[in-house]
Amino acid sequence: MILPVVAYGDPVLRKVGKEIDKDYPKLNELIDNMWETMYGASGVGIAAPQIGLPIRLFVIDASPFGDDEDLPEAEQEQLKDFKRVFINPKIVKEEGDEWAFNEGCLSIPDVREDVFRQEQVTIEYFDENWKKQTETLNGLAARVVQHEYDHIEGVLFTDKLSALKKRLIKGKLANISKGKVRIDYRMRFPQLKKKR
Repeated sequence: MILPVVAYGDPVLRKVGKEIDKDYPKLNELIDNMWETMYGASGVGIAAPQIGLPIRLFVIDASPFGDDEDLPEAEQEQLKDFKRVFINPKIVKEEGDEWAFNEGCLSIPDVREDVFRQEQVTIEYFDENWKKQTETLNGLAARVVQHEYDHIEGVLFTDKLSALKKRLIKGKLANISKGKVRIDYRMRFPQLKKKR
């Protein structure tokens, strides 16, 4: 089932997610719904807070980048079958030089900006079968993981922009939170408080 994506301005996007256990209600169904929602919105990743749940869970399918001929061959290979479920992930190390890449977010439609992130990340997590995994990722795979990981920490990519860039997109962000944005997927906008 395709779920509405929570829009910028909703407090759930600012909460640090809680860990879950194997008995989390309807977890497999939730994961299936997250995949369906992500694909329906043409995304490469989605975190539970983006569908309104403040828990430590995100899914990523970066395989579309595997066909990007501008990327080094080794990176294309890494991305070709990069489809993962991350439960209770923990980034244990970020290293390497920071590099810029133009990022966007399903919760912040029509806003894309260059974000600097370190090039390598080591992450521990449980997969959908509750097997513990540890992976070291580079380049775009690392970046997508860092972006989704930020979501479960209550951080958005716009937080990483310079003060000037933040001022330049302030109006766009305000419009998104008010529902004044054109999108081709379902979204849930923060309830606007009526003035008395």
